Amino acid sequence: MQLPTNSLVLVADGEKMLFLRNEGDATYPDLVVEQHREQDNPRTGEQGTDRPGRSFSSVGWGRSAYQEPDYHRLNQDQFAAEAAELLKRRALADDYKILFVIAPPRTLGELRKHYHKSVAERLRCEIGRDLTGHPVADIQKAIADA
Repeated sequence: MQLPTNSLVLVADGEKMLFLRNEGDATYPDLVVEQHREQDNPRTGEQGTDRPGRSFSSVGWGRSAYQEPDYHRLNQDQFAAEAAELLKRRALADDYKILFVIAPPRTLGELRKHYHKSVAERLRCEIGRDLTGHPVADIQKAIADA
């Protein structure tokens, strides 16, 4: 798929987001980093200190344990929601006309939950891969192959 001039590319996962802009043309793209953001997201075991809660069964005998929340996953979901919010603000400011999003499938699903109408209208392509730690050349190739 071709990447038109001035297109915005978001490469994200649950802990990193990278905004790139194509300053080249569709034939010879030149992705330039505009913004980079990372969050520190320790494992759940390092974040959760409480024991799972318990409840008494109202019918029958016994107790039930509640599962401890996965804080690591919750933080990843919140980070994806923040990325969607940044896309919304930039779309409403008319900062981009065409958007490409590259993220792992789970992160893509979380982003979709939070896309604003103005973002969805500009979305040209979604690629379900984790390329946050890859060089720009790999990102360009993934877009070209889409």
